[in-house]
Amino acid sequence: MKHFLFLISFAALLAVTQSSFTTSEPYTVAGMVTDADTGQPMIGASVLEKGTSNGAVTDVDGTFKLTIQKKCTALEVSYTGYQTEIIKKACAGDEIQVNMKAVAVLEEVVVTGYEKKARHDARSMGRAMKEMPASAPALYGAVPYSYSGDVQEDWNTEDYSVITENRFYEATKEPLSTFSIDVDAASYSNMRRFLKNGQQPPKDAIRIEEMVNYFNYEYPEPAGEHPFEVITEISACPWQPGHRLLHVGLQGRHIPMDELPASNLVFLIDVSGSMSDANKLPLLQSSFKLLTDQLREQDKVAIVVYAGAAGLVLEPTSGANKQKIKDAIGKLQAGGSTAGGAGIQLAYKVARDNFVKGGNNRVILATDGDFNVGASSDAEMVRLIENERESGVFLTVLGFGMGNYKDNKMQQLADKGNGNHAYIDDISEAKKVLVSEFGGTVFTIAKDVKLQIEFNPTRVKGYRLIGYENRVLNNEDFNDDKKDAGELGSGHTVTALYEIIPVGVESPHLTSVDDLKYQETRATKDAARSKELCTIKLRYKQPDGAESRLIGHPVLDKGTDLDKSSDNFRWAAAVAEFGLLLRDSEFKGEATYAHAKKLAQTAKGKDPNGYRRELIDMIDTMKSLADPEVAGKE
Repeated sequence: MKHFLFLISFAALLAVTQSSFTTSEPYTVAGMVTDADTGQPMIGASVLEKGTSNGAVTDVDGTFKLTIQKKCTALEVSYTGYQTEIIKKACAGDEIQVNMKAVAVLEEVVVTGYEKKARHDARSMGRAMKEMPASAPALYGAVPYSYSGDVQEDWNTEDYSVITENRFYEATKEPLSTFSIDVDAASYSNMRRFLKNGQQPPKDAIRIEEMVNYFNYEYPEPAGEHPFEVITEISACPWQPGHRLLHVGLQGRHIPMDELPASNLVFLIDVSGSMSDANKLPLLQSSFKLLTDQLREQDKVAIVVYAGAAGLVLEPTSGANKQKIKDAIGKLQAGGSTAGGAGIQLAYKVARDNFVKGGNNRVILATDGDFNVGASSDAEMVRLIENERESGVFLTVLGFGMGNYKDNKMQQLADKGNGNHAYIDDISEAKKVLVSEFGGTVFTIAKDVKLQIEFNPTRVKGYRLIGYENRVLNNEDFNDDKKDAGELGSGHTVTALYEIIPVGVESPHLTSVDDLKYQETRATKDAARSKELCTIKLRYKQPDGAESRLIGHPVLDKGTDLDKSSDNFRWAAAVAEFGLLLRDSEFKGEATYAHAKKLAQTAKGKDPNGYRRELIDMIDTMKSLADPEVAGKE
């Protein structure tokens, strides 16, 4: 009898337990969030189970998936600058469509940690764009105006440093050319943003070396003791008959992901009011989530944000805990002023406190560059970064947005912080920079890489370095190990081009000066006997080294015709020709958009990601926008 009662009791207990498990079984709802006016998916919208802290954010396609504890629940969908939508009943298995409407007034939010404080009211950019008169002029980035109350104001404050192009030098008087490498490619994606908006980019936004270096080249992998291989090639200059073009390439060694040392990363994220637009903080959040997916268990990430003040919103967290990192990124909202200097100081402190000896220690700054509180002038920010780089922490700068983008400030911070600079104009570019080129973006294999080229005056009458204007060094800087120079990342390629005037060729670009009164400048007998066009010397340091190593590389001109040159050579030349036209360069010679396109088509090669096809299409776009006199006769 007791045994029978025990069985009945056990069965009842089992039934209760099963019932308990059944009622707590998780359910899933999914859906998509779009802009009600445009129908475009909204990236980074917050979807919250009403009355709880259980939530999710929309991905790059505007979709979300949320686990709920009850079969049916209410959802709250929010996005900065849009009216919050309440879904009164969302049940397991439902596919929910949420169309969000921009509001006329938005509450600006200051983020210090996760604390939110109301600051002031401002017109929504979405509403402002709808109300914009049709006659409004088109300025940089297709954002001509913002609104303050009912007063229409000129809103565009994009800032670019003036570029004074490198000129031709006479080899007998100036035989040496010295510069720092540059792996940045921000100028290219920024230029693409203008052309996609149907605008001609400002000429000072065009840095030709960054356009050339946007693309990968099929250079051989380094086989020796050095972390990169040096490749040279000479052929005819496409835009200037009679001139030659010297192509210099560096190929950094690829290090497999599983062999990269542990990373100590600090995401330094601008959450000020200027970052509220869809192509700023929401795109930034999606981009950093892609980067988070690349992290390994041995990597760690901390997140520092800054607006009116700076704060640590995520303590150093293992890459194994990706969801925790993504959740922290997804909760960020924009608002307030921009204390960039305080944010940089805090980010470097966090990086130093968690320094990994022999590892990859790096701050990744994401911003539109619009600093206005505390240290904000270019000089102040540069000095701050120069002091911080001595800690051994490197810097990556990611630019976002348009209308107030500070390209000049971003360039200086990256250059002075032992780092690199990229401009993220869409999620595809984020994938390229933070996924496909992850190793090169965040892991340095050589620092302070400098080149010095000595031209043989018996073969070279004059020469000009194309681009690299903000990377030119004094000749004496080459042997000075205290002089800062550029960094090379895992798998990165660097390409530089020199336009050369051979001896015996007349050129209007080369004007001689009077002979010297007190000394003579003449070539040696060895120079006259040599077939070398020039000698390339390179110096570099190990990522944690203090002393540089020297490489020498003589260059011969074998007289190769342009149509017999490599795809690498012709592609780089085509991109440079396009850049000369975009800048309306005084050195563009006989360049035309039609010729640049034709040359690019002969060198497109395999093009697995379609980047080269995209450039060819952009040449057509620019040709339709350009002044015929600038474009040149076709």
